[in-house]
Amino acid sequence: MPRALPVFALLFNALVWGCSWWPLRTLNAAGLHPLWATALVYLAVLMVLVVALPASALSFVRTPKLWLLAAAAGLTNICFNWAVALGDVVRVVLLFYLMPAWSVLLAWWLLDEPPTPLALLRLLLAFAGVALVVVPPGAPLSRLASGLSATDVLAVAGGFCFALTNVFLRRFNQTPERDRMVAMFSGGFVMATVGACAATGLALASAPPAPAAGWLWVAAGLALAFMLGNLGLQYGAARLAAGTTALVMLSEVLFASASSWLMGAAQLAPRMLAGGALIVLAALLALLPRRRQQATRGAATMDHSP
Repeated sequence: MPRALPVFALLFNALVWGCSWWPLRTLNAAGLHPLWATALVYLAVLMVLVVALPASALSFVRTPKLWLLAAAAGLTNICFNWAVALGDVVRVVLLFYLMPAWSVLLAWWLLDEPPTPLALLRLLLAFAGVALVVVPPGAPLSRLASGLSATDVLAVAGGFCFALTNVFLRRFNQTPERDRMVAMFSGGFVMATVGACAATGLALASAPPAPAAGWLWVAAGLALAFMLGNLGLQYGAARLAAGTTALVMLSEVLFASASSWLMGAAQLAPRMLAGGALIVLAALLALLPRRRQQATRGAATMDHSP
């Protein structure tokens, strides 16, 4: 059982994010726009982190390179939360999981890692999946851009920012994990607050409603879930190989698809299922080089963290 605990911890984190669309939509229905909801939730988590990890909070303020990580993580959250609260949940999650494809291009650009033939195959599969999800049946491929809705663009942008976040995490891997965690939650709060103020000023979002017990409890529950989910991620990722962690985290697609379909927030059309299968396959292929590398290292791989 102890060996299974890290897997269950990662599954809990995937469950939190896969089902986060429901409280976000509940808050939106109560008049709290997803951007304001994200700002409020991340403020609550950040306050706890600052009290619990004051040294890490000071380190973040004094380390400019962590501000890049904060910006990327913050943009990831506002794009994903905004999209999943308003769009088709399965479609949003699938487009968001283009992240492994973006990682290939970003690693080439920022880390000087040229793509391998397998990486190029992943790109081809991922973007073929997007074409199936986005382009209407019978329409030419040239309709790809016109088939994207505003929530689709947010989902794709969120996946790109998530890939950028992962690249920065690799680039700053010598920085203490606690400092990086504070940076990511700080970015979530700051970017969501700036985005919410801008959207409200441009009449894209309404001002926050007066505090009410109903939606405040939902926001508090979501903040607690995000915090516990992050703890689960830290616990599981520190005890499992990086490839295993990435594989388990793909269960977020399953949790999001099942929960949204059962509650009528998504439609599982054949084209979407086929496109989703290609996108998930591209993500799975990203694990092959890691697994081959880990196989040559023997049992020591179980001690590696991502």
